[in-house]
Amino acid sequence: MTPQNPYGWWLPLNISSIGPQLDQLFYIVHGFMAVLFVGWGIFFAYVLWRFRARPGHRAEYATDTKHLNTYLEVGVIVFELVLIFVFSLPLWASAKYQLPDAKDAVNVEVVAEQFAWNIRYPGPDGKFGKRSPALMNLNNPIGLDRTDKAAQDDVVTSNELVVPKGKPVLINLTSKDVIHSFYLPVVRVKQDAIPGQSIKIWFQATETGDFEIACAQLCGAVHYRMKGQFLVRDADEFDSWLKGQGESVQAQAAASAPSDF
Repeated sequence: MTPQNPYGWWLPLNISSIGPQLDQLFYIVHGFMAVLFVGWGIFFAYVLWRFRARPGHRAEYATDTKHLNTYLEVGVIVFELVLIFVFSLPLWASAKYQLPDAKDAVNVEVVAEQFAWNIRYPGPDGKFGKRSPALMNLNNPIGLDRTDKAAQDDVVTSNELVVPKGKPVLINLTSKDVIHSFYLPVVRVKQDAIPGQSIKIWFQATETGDFEIACAQLCGAVHYRMKGQFLVRDADEFDSWLKGQGESVQAQAAASAPSDF
């Protein structure tokens, strides 16, 4: 059930399987920064007051706490090393490199363009068909080659990503014009889409609901139009939706087939 406002005034709703670890790291980093900010602010105010110019006092350049700064700086460095090697790198590896097996995931291709998200699912054969830039037009924005047998059952949607709850989703992300940034706040996914590159990202949604796809990169004059729907459904509902989309593709193919008369 989608809350009235899943984005709120603080962090967005978290429905990602690895979201708790990501949010924990967020709070650790910002908590540490807050402590440094307040601590150095208090120290700065104290120094301004303690060593202010006033009659009867001369400036002294020697101090009996000359090692204190060294201890503080070493402490900050040690904490940052722990933050990087104990928290950040393992989580980064889990999110970016420990991809789910394609056989166990929902495979999706996302092709960004000015100003839309083109989303493709493989048909029952489980294979993505060929694409060609020469075939791109308003009715075929990703240049899908329907003469390729593997492409004949591919499902293509515009600005609508539908995924099942509780199953890994493996996305091949690319762009056909400029750099975009594929952003799904509720599953903690943000990845640049770069022309000429196919970048793999993954997530697993833990709740159903209706959310948004945003572009986090200024990609042109009408960048605001890069807004899509991100719909998480129960597995049975997703299967029914995908089957219906596939039947629609087949019906369109049959209608466009050349007649024998």
